[in-house]
Amino acid sequence: MDKRERERPRVVLGVSGGIAAYKACELLRRLTESGHDVRVVPTASALHFVGEATWSALSGNPATTEVWESVHEVPHVRIGQAADLVVVAPATADMLAKAAHGLADDLLTNTLLTARCPVIFAPAMHTEMWENPATQENVATLRRRGALVIEPAVGRLTGVDTGKGRFPDPVEIFELCRRVLARGERGGFEPDLSGRRVVVTAGGTREPLDPVRYLGNRSSGKQGYALAATAAARGAQVTLIAGNTELPDPAGVDVIPVGTARQLREAVLKAAADADAVVMAAAVADFRPAVYATGKIKKVEGREPEPIGLVRNPDILAELSADRARPGQVVVGFAAETDDVLANGRAKLARKGCDLLVVNEVGEDKAFGSAENEAVVLASDGSETPVPYGPKDALADRVWDLVVPRLAERSA
Repeated sequence: MDKRERERPRVVLGVSGGIAAYKACELLRRLTESGHDVRVVPTASALHFVGEATWSALSGNPATTEVWESVHEVPHVRIGQAADLVVVAPATADMLAKAAHGLADDLLTNTLLTARCPVIFAPAMHTEMWENPATQENVATLRRRGALVIEPAVGRLTGVDTGKGRFPDPVEIFELCRRVLARGERGGFEPDLSGRRVVVTAGGTREPLDPVRYLGNRSSGKQGYALAATAAARGAQVTLIAGNTELPDPAGVDVIPVGTARQLREAVLKAAADADAVVMAAAVADFRPAVYATGKIKKVEGREPEPIGLVRNPDILAELSADRARPGQVVVGFAAETDDVLANGRAKLARKGCDLLVVNEVGEDKAFGSAENEAVVLASDGSETPVPYGPKDALADRVWDLVVPRLAERSA
């Protein structure tokens, strides 16, 4: 094995016996094509859905299925010891129960017991099984021990059933794996938001003028989605309130779609009731039309259009900051400015009363719609944290780096 081969991140993909096993093939493909060295460890039940030859061909490694294979290599110990990440996808209710209780009756459960790296479980099962108190207790146990058990998606299940329990989008599971591995490369992984509930807003609100037109803004929602995804990768239970974006739901995140500023306010106040932190990254319209035209506003030849009267929308950030739903709740705001960025940011921080304010300059080619961002995070204690230009994931992680100690201080 050459040096380049040894430097490839080593991922164990555990596959348990659910119909969603076929979707794990897409996750495997993305992991291998992005340069990861993947060892697939399917359970005997998983092989009823996808054969061993498929796993071996897609990974380029033998798909190890039995404790008794290659005994001289002690696979039930070595595989977990050598891994940089273990991801179990899909994770059935049975697999979650075995992992929570430390059972080791096959190679995958042995691997989970020997792993000293981050472990991610991507559950997939029927709604009743996911909501069963036994499953929920097992999930809570695994999370308490530091595993990332992501929330299943809502949608079509096996047969005609629909509900929570659907296997998350493999692309988004891959993104979660990538974020977890990246955090490990930057100095070790710790799920420092485990047990925390956070609310993140993203995207732009739209205020209707008539059935066809609206007042809106250019926010893509990428920064808010990055904040939600990185929080999930750090162990949080995340509610993402999304206004008018075209982005896929991040894996393990509960997404609530909204349209207008007033709809966003209603959703935020409800979700914030049991949240440890609220991050208001959405671009919320300051104004809305005073009058909504029930029919399309027509153009009349030779006549200028009537002026559009505006009224203020509620100031959600100021309301959240002034009336914290929980003692010790941390509130983070965003300020998109076009000039006098820091001066306007400091004034807004004082006016809004939040704990942190992420201030960035926006414009034609800045921030909106881009995959990169730069900002200064202003704190209510007077400190300032510059975040250099880079991926929005990096800015999101820096924001959570500042939130975590504040949560710890307030819960001490």
